[in-house]
Amino acid sequence: MTERRYGAWVAVRFDAEHHVAELVLDRHRAMNALSTELAGHLADACAALSADPAVRAVVLTSTHPRAFCVGADLKERNAVDDAELARQRTLLRAAFNGVLELPMPVVAAVHGFALGGGYELALSCDLIVADATAVVGLPEVSVGVIPGGGGTVLLPRRVGAARAAELIFTARRVEAAEALDLGLVDRVTEPGEDRAEALELAARVAANSPLGLRAAKRALRTGFGLGVEEALEVEDAAWRTVAFSPDRVEGVAAFAEKRPPRWPVSPPAPPVDRPVVEAGE
Repeated sequence: MTERRYGAWVAVRFDAEHHVAELVLDRHRAMNALSTELAGHLADACAALSADPAVRAVVLTSTHPRAFCVGADLKERNAVDDAELARQRTLLRAAFNGVLELPMPVVAAVHGFALGGGYELALSCDLIVADATAVVGLPEVSVGVIPGGGGTVLLPRRVGAARAAELIFTARRVEAAEALDLGLVDRVTEPGEDRAEALELAARVAANSPLGLRAAKRALRTGFGLGVEEALEVEDAAWRTVAFSPDRVEGVAAFAEKRPPRWPVSPPAPPVDRPVVEAGE
């Protein structure tokens, strides 16, 4: 296991055996509130992960025992003028987009509070594993804004337009059992087991074709919401990126020879430009 730090509050731990990277939120004293500085380092970590061909799956976790992420840093925001708020907006969008645009499957491990931007980070992942202590929600309208990290786009895709409207308009918090029933999370574990469950799930995912995983994610994300004919074209384009690749050759050979596949190293994704972040705290 190796670890690389991105500033004081973000780390990436890499399990080379399973090809799983753990993207860790570590702003402990503020329950991972999304400050300008944290957002910048999160975007930087995501850019590095996107370009790493060894990473086949990512798990987004928190070191705080009572929170995944409580959302925007309202103490920081209360002290800024409109010009600074606009600058913050650019950096926060880069952080949310960094998670959303990771080309490999991403699992969020959620416990305690995942509110506002914190839940939007989880929504930016492909799967959400929560423990029984989790409380999720998008309470932004209660403080005079709206979900700005993809909540109004990603929540309807997960639970439907009417249910998303009810949750966003009421700003209510949802505990783990109801969150599972509503489809706000995908699994609920015993308290404290969310990280272990998410890492195990990611390892199972990462055992599959690296190119296949990325192509399947691209087809799922890009094709959703399109008409059937257009979505099938998206799927076909994604299929072609894998069908004539070394991964397909190895996968078929491994099946025929009744052995585990030995996947080739996939090429990295193209680099993503990120805004430069100045230290904020």
